[in-house]
Amino acid sequence: MYKMSEYSFIAGVLSVALALGCYVIAFVSVRMASRRTALAGATAGGGTVEITDSRSGSTGMGLGTYGTLLTYLALIFLTASLIFRTVATGHGPFANMYEFSIAFAWGTLAMYLYFERRYHQRMLGLIALPVALAMLLYAMTIPSTIDPLVPALQNNLLLSVHVAVAIVAYGTFTIAFAAAVLYLVQTDEGHWGLPKRELLDEISYKAVMIGFPFLTLTIFLGAVWADVAWGTYWSWDPKETASLVTWLIYGSYLHARVVRGWRGERAAYLLLLGFAAVLFTYFGNLYFSGLHSY
Repeated sequence: MYKMSEYSFIAGVLSVALALGCYVIAFVSVRMASRRTALAGATAGGGTVEITDSRSGSTGMGLGTYGTLLTYLALIFLTASLIFRTVATGHGPFANMYEFSIAFAWGTLAMYLYFERRYHQRMLGLIALPVALAMLLYAMTIPSTIDPLVPALQNNLLLSVHVAVAIVAYGTFTIAFAAAVLYLVQTDEGHWGLPKRELLDEISYKAVMIGFPFLTLTIFLGAVWADVAWGTYWSWDPKETASLVTWLIYGSYLHARVVRGWRGERAAYLLLLGFAAVLFTYFGNLYFSGLHSY
């Protein structure tokens, strides 16, 4: 089962890389088609035509479709990798950074496919897939050996649920980050071949609306687990503290949007800060010693 997990992992990495390649070429194709349309419209004295999805144009449509299919294939491979490793280890993917990095990538792909299916915007993959690929490449640089669980990690059910809800939260925050980046890079809307800014703003908001309750549940379950493992619900461990800061940033975003009416660039920059906090929460324990093993 360990070997099957490794083979599935490699297949997943290759599938994500190929999917990203398809999306990049599709974007370039749509971008070029958009510029040609704009030039033709200007020459004819007419207006420009907006192209907001990689499904536009024959080349963009074909490559975008292949990219989505490869992303589904990658999700299947990573699911198989996690299942095979769970069978081999006897516990969920929470024992080390290798397992959780694969789970992080899995959550990112799953959430991307959900939002791509809901909003029909494959260009989100230009940002979301590099994040997933980076997590998988990082996993390739760290040990994948199966070691006995330390005592603090031996509450399998509680830890599995704790990590599962964290995966959903991190995955949706990646989508919010992707939409925010695409929003900010558009200096001339309608000529980039990207979704409209209003739609990207909505996608960011919907993603945080999903992710925030899951992050809240992650922190709550983590506190319950901490009481079981360490005898206290909260000890200001670096990962606990970073999670709280991340929760406050996304909570501030929701408050600013709903109560203060924040939209556009201010909200997008706040989402960039939130995702930076997510990454710090994820990797910060490597630089700051604490009770968490990873």
